Amino acid sequence: MAASDNPLLVADFDFPPFDRVEPSHVRPGIHELLTRLEGELEELEKGIEPTWAKLVEPLERITDRLEVIWGMVDHLKSVKDSADLRAAVEEVQPVKVSFQLRLGQSKPIYEAFKAIRNSSNWDSLSDARKRIVEAQIKEAVLSGVALEDEQRKKFNQIEQELEKLTQKFSENVLDATKKFEKLITDKKEIEGLPATALGLAAQTAVSKGHENATAENGPWVITLDAPSYIPVMQHARNRELREEVYRAYLTRASSSELDNTNIICQILKLRLEKAKLLGYKNYAEVSMAQKMATVERVEELLEKLRAASWDHAVKDMEDLKVFAKDSGSPEANDLTHWDLTFWSERLRESKYDINEEELRPYFALPKVMDGLFTLAHKLFGVTVEPADGLAPIWHSDVKFYCVKDSSSSPVAYFYFDPYSRPSEKRGGAWMNVVFSRSRVLARNGLAARLPVAHIVCNQTPPVGEKPSLMTFREVETVFHEFGHALQHMLTKQDEGFVAGIRGVEWDAVELPSQFMENWCYHKNTLLSIAKHYETGETLPEEIYAKLVAAKNFRAGTLSLRQIRFASVDMELHTSYDPNGSVSIYDVDQRVAERTQVLAPLPEDRFLCSFSHIFAGGYAAGYYSYKWAEVLSADAFSAFEDAGLDDEKAIEETGRRFRDTVLALGGGKSPLEVFVSFRGREPSPEPLLRQNGLLPVAA
Repeated sequence: MAASDNPLLVADFDFPPFDRVEPSHVRPGIHELLTRLEGELEELEKGIEPTWAKLVEPLERITDRLEVIWGMVDHLKSVKDSADLRAAVEEVQPVKVSFQLRLGQSKPIYEAFKAIRNSSNWDSLSDARKRIVEAQIKEAVLSGVALEDEQRKKFNQIEQELEKLTQKFSENVLDATKKFEKLITDKKEIEGLPATALGLAAQTAVSKGHENATAENGPWVITLDAPSYIPVMQHARNRELREEVYRAYLTRASSSELDNTNIICQILKLRLEKAKLLGYKNYAEVSMAQKMATVERVEELLEKLRAASWDHAVKDMEDLKVFAKDSGSPEANDLTHWDLTFWSERLRESKYDINEEELRPYFALPKVMDGLFTLAHKLFGVTVEPADGLAPIWHSDVKFYCVKDSSSSPVAYFYFDPYSRPSEKRGGAWMNVVFSRSRVLARNGLAARLPVAHIVCNQTPPVGEKPSLMTFREVETVFHEFGHALQHMLTKQDEGFVAGIRGVEWDAVELPSQFMENWCYHKNTLLSIAKHYETGETLPEEIYAKLVAAKNFRAGTLSLRQIRFASVDMELHTSYDPNGSVSIYDVDQRVAERTQVLAPLPEDRFLCSFSHIFAGGYAAGYYSYKWAEVLSADAFSAFEDAGLDDEKAIEETGRRFRDTVLALGGGKSPLEVFVSFRGREPSPEPLLRQNGLLPVAA
């Protein structure tokens, strides 16, 4: 195939040719792209000068080309997966990673950035340009650029070894989860399970060779996969079944050939060694080097939240005991781990009488999107218009939109792919970058290339004449992802490296997304979108009141759970000695004493399946969830202070949010951005108040 026929090698397009990329284009396209970029990188290194035009602009072109083209392939793998595409990506991935390492460890580029940093005109650079230079230097150092021969070799070995170990950790969790299955033939044993769970258990039984299994008559197979495990813990009346499944779940990947204990110790040793090579005391300092927080600030925040949540969690436990006793339950006097979820569900049902399924008719997707766009117009002064047909799409469900400012000029575009397609699309919901705003990459006479985003969800598709009907959780999810997209799209930043969400610290990036979720509980906003799709009737106010009331059910307990995870993560990556005599489980039990009302079982091995920190990007970073929640709750409290019923005040506050949080991108530090919006540093009080964990002032 001639290179000119490969859509991955087309030099110039307004929007990516998603409709033309086939799996057969990936191998030749990526290899050829990397060869070209390798050539450009060598050119850059040969003629390098510590100036913006001779260093940063060519570097932005190289990294952008790789991000845009690899981004197309990676995106298609997420939304249009196939065996051929998967095989092609698997083959080219290592070459792509090698190129990124080569780029990250480029001495000439590193030295040129340092020269800019030390030059006489440093002070005349804009904040955004200073942030770019600082970030490039820091990134190179953390990639091992400053290490000499033996040390760099050691560093690259550690990176390869960590890659292997985290992969193995993941596989062990997967295999251990798959290994457990419980066959049930007696209907009495599974009393209480909802029809959906019975259907799944029968379907699993069929796949295991019990070809006559039915939801009605069994046999049923229970596994440790979340869709099977969670309903058992929530609904199974059979206490022995709950105990067996709970114990199996809690000890996954902690015995025989799938035991992750040793792998965790190896990972912790290598991370510590890597930190020492880079000149840091511990791995948490390496993680924090590119984040907003510091180790001390994180520990301080976690302790503040823990102290505020503790009494509420104790009361949650008391409430459960009383409720179980009043329900005449024989286990009421010794409630333990496998009882808590079950009794919580019973208590929730009796208290709030909310059934997610019955709310769906009030949340039709088209109506929800209209309400979301109306809110964006009210808060940020932008108009969202359909622009279908302007850009190629990968599936007929995909919608394309243009975002315009108050003078009707386009400022950004986004794709929206709302429905689940289990055969080719991965689960979950996400927002991703297609193009970043950029002065260097401007075309067609514009001052800057406009940002483009994807928003991808997995909702129930429309059935016949019925629109897609959403659960309230799905409504929150769309608002969340749209918040990320707004920060990407409404940026005023023209330097590509810090435009939109690029260059924003990891622990601050969830601010706009979690902020937007708050509006789902705002009465006027919610009641404007919650209209019955057949009758047009608005959601009854008493149901709205129940939704708001149920928001903080067991908030103390849930808060402590996140704090336990974040605290054990921090301790293992700061003060723990992986070569000492104290075991990782001793650390976990000690943390649990302060973060769990009911002490964990002595055989608790949840660390062996804690993939976030041992196989994902959250090592010494699990706290980020809480950190960003503090920022977003405090940001929303600015609107509460202004008066949520005062249209004019909301509009003014919304414009200020747009001009700071959404406009400045990574061009200023997140703390400066926050202070310029809020007028002060962030405080955890609004989060505690919103979660019902603060005594509310009378």
